[in-house]
Amino acid sequence: MLLDTLGHSFRNRVIRFNFHRSGETVSRYFKAALHAVGELRNEFIKSLPPETPYKIKSSNRFMPFFNDCISVIDETHIKARVPKENEVAFRERKPSLTQNVLAAVDFDLRITYVLAGWEGSAHDAAVLKNALERSDGLRVPAGKYYLADGGYSTRNGFISTYRATRYHLKEFSSIQPTNSNELFNLQHSSLCTTVERAFGSLKNHFTIIKCEPYFPLQTQVEIVIVCCILHNWIVTEGGDEFIQSEDEWARRSHFRSRDQAAVEDSREWLDKRDEIAQFMWTRMQNYGY
Repeated sequence: MLLDTLGHSFRNRVIRFNFHRSGETVSRYFKAALHAVGELRNEFIKSLPPETPYKIKSSNRFMPFFNDCISVIDETHIKARVPKENEVAFRERKPSLTQNVLAAVDFDLRITYVLAGWEGSAHDAAVLKNALERSDGLRVPAGKYYLADGGYSTRNGFISTYRATRYHLKEFSSIQPTNSNELFNLQHSSLCTTVERAFGSLKNHFTIIKCEPYFPLQTQVEIVIVCCILHNWIVTEGGDEFIQSEDEWARRSHFRSRDQAAVEDSREWLDKRDEIAQFMWTRMQNYGY
């Protein structure tokens, strides 16, 4: 019942008909199963040891430039249903109501952290700040960092892109990088396709998070968490037909215009980004890709 509901967004009456059970029984066991899978969160959604990921250390494009990078963070908006008095807060730039979901994804497409339930109008930086302040929140090992897009600041533990600079992979399809900033953005973008591919797989597996919700908000949040747990189980236990290859993703991906509101960058980490970019550019000039 749970998987049919999550995978197909079937309503209670459809599940009731398919399983020949009463509506009360369907509702009761859906909640029980949702809670039971949610209890596996700490087992299936957890940070990995702070080692250089294989994807980075096995590629001359990324190593040694990103040897201290351990993962990628990003947000995704998932449709929400809230009481009338809360609709303004959950209304993002588009007319629809959404919850803003922050996730960290490793380079094997496993979700290593997720924070769901924030209002759709909340800025990404505010959601990240909350994730870092929580007692059970996102943690960055000493000396390591996450990659993030231009909606976040470059600060201790997070390196974002150069703003007002070419970034998306399609923008480099016919014109190669012309300076260190563009080269950095290109390689940054190549690594960050990981999180987009993971979100794509998550939403393709679980239709319920693409449809207009019909549960209370707290249940909507629990559903997102449970879908992330099941996504990790699928990725860990075997192949996932919904995960596009990196090349296919690069061909099909569209330019995402992000709200680059004012965010405070750390001078120390801006310098670190410049150091990586210049090192990468010098290496390319001397040895090529």
